[in-house]
Amino acid sequence: MADLTPEQMRRLHDFAEELAALAEHQEDQWKVQTTDGQIFLTMMSPTAPHGLNVVRLRRQIEAQTPEVIALSDTNMGDPETGLTKVPDLMVIAEEDVDDTAKVVNSRDVMLVVEVVSRTNSLTDIRDKLLDYPKMGIPLYVVVDPRKDRRTVTVHSDPSRGPDGIRFRKEVPYAFGETVTAGRWSLDTASLKSYPAEW
Repeated sequence: MADLTPEQMRRLHDFAEELAALAEHQEDQWKVQTTDGQIFLTMMSPTAPHGLNVVRLRRQIEAQTPEVIALSDTNMGDPETGLTKVPDLMVIAEEDVDDTAKVVNSRDVMLVVEVVSRTNSLTDIRDKLLDYPKMGIPLYVVVDPRKDRRTVTVHSDPSRGPDGIRFRKEVPYAFGETVTAGRWSLDTASLKSYPAEW
């Protein structure tokens, strides 16, 4: 990550918030996220398989733990690093949600799920894999519906090492298997793959 001073991080965070406010008023929906001292704008154009996967996982998570809520496409920020993300799904105890805040504090989030985009896969499998442990996310589940992958990978145990703060455990699953992610057991049999022609 770029070495930014606290003042630079604050300015980057403030500018990202301004962009997010502007994006809310556009006809097309945009995600505003930061990583490695940079701001990224991504047009949101989820496909049906992407959306179905997110909804099916959300239902399972909330059914198993009624005291949590699973938010989709909601701004999440880290006050310590200044990083901002818009996860496909983030799980938080309902009592920890501040309904007056512009963003969810990443330090309160219990689990993040990202469904890999068919056009921008590196964001989920590289950038967010590096940023989420720095943001205090304890569990990161990556669902990859691409025809040559069809996997679900659970990343956990974030800790500091010679390479910085990283997830230290990675457990891969194939579509159809039951995935264990912390306290949740996720049935992946109903997950949708992207069509072969994609």
